[in-house]
Amino acid sequence: MPFKLSAEAEKDVSSWGFKNVFTWTDGPNAYYSPHSHRGLTTHLILRGELTITYPRDEKPVKETFGPGARVDVKAGRVHEVWMGGEGCTYVIGE
Repeated sequence: MPFKLSAEAEKDVSSWGFKNVFTWTDGPNAYYSPHSHRGLTTHLILRGELTITYPRDEKPVKETFGPGARVDVKAGRVHEVWMGGEGCTYVIGE
């Protein structure tokens, strides 16, 4: 069961000051190679798990987040992401 309904969660993320807000679903074990974004991004997880690391950190650590977690990534910060075995649905704010 999702943490929140997508529409309710999108309203929350908009209230945090993000202009571009949408819900996204990745399939099981999806992977995003190291990349960055021009602006601050946030991810509010609704279902499943997301694991993230920052490979350019001095000592990179993988952290896993589940439903209800908010994951912010600073502008320009290189990150790498894996989705869990059941995939992941999250609201993105840019």
